[in-house]
Amino acid sequence: MKLLAGYLGRRLSQFLSRPHEARGSINTSHPELLASTLRPGDILLVDGNSRISTAIKYLTQSTWSHAALFIGGALGPPPTGEESHVLVEANLIEGVRAVPLSLYATSHTRICRPVGLSTEDLKKVIDYVVAHIGQQYDLQNLVDLARYLFPVIPVPTHWRRRIIALGSGHPTRAICSTLIAGAFQAVRYPILPRITLAGDTSAAMNHHCREIFHIHDSRLFAPRDFDVSPYFHVVKPTVEHGFDYRALQWDDDSRR
Repeated sequence: MKLLAGYLGRRLSQFLSRPHEARGSINTSHPELLASTLRPGDILLVDGNSRISTAIKYLTQSTWSHAALFIGGALGPPPTGEESHVLVEANLIEGVRAVPLSLYATSHTRICRPVGLSTEDLKKVIDYVVAHIGQQYDLQNLVDLARYLFPVIPVPTHWRRRIIALGSGHPTRAICSTLIAGAFQAVRYPILPRITLAGDTSAAMNHHCREIFHIHDSRLFAPRDFDVSPYFHVVKPTVEHGFDYRALQWDDDSRR
């Protein structure tokens, strides 16, 4: 039975990892600018185009479907002729792994940077994800997410967040955003604040606050949470390297 489950899990992973052929890449940062902007501890959010990305975007109502942690040279120099593996992520097929930045060179990405993280805690965050390299992806979570690739019946908004945490919750398994959330929570760095409701508030506000209040469980975090967090600075490589709109060359300039 266990062998059958493993086989089905691998086949499902391969199916869900395939990209949608109809969609093209829309990278918004030049690869060299992205590489020179990233710092250890930064979270790289990715707008993925795989089948599983569709489910995650649907459930979280967000552009971002994947997250990886930039660890810099924490793994040491690469073998001769190979690229440095500077990102740690949780992959459907290979589990938690280290990968080169070039893997997302043509993807739409965003950098989220923790603010004021001490050198000691930064090392702990990086050590946390590195220690998880080689661990298996949470396949039970994968099966749950796969149900929502073709949602015949729309999932009510107040259920979507909980669906992210439907996996086994086994401590040696992870999905991309929960692995990173666990690393930051290990040093007590906040991602989304707890909210206490007081006074008379609207039904919509009550729902929103209830959702955020419960996101102290790392299994409930999604990639978009690092983007909306008040404790992470959004860094845009083009702006960081001195963007000047007056220096742009437009395609109609030659006709003037």
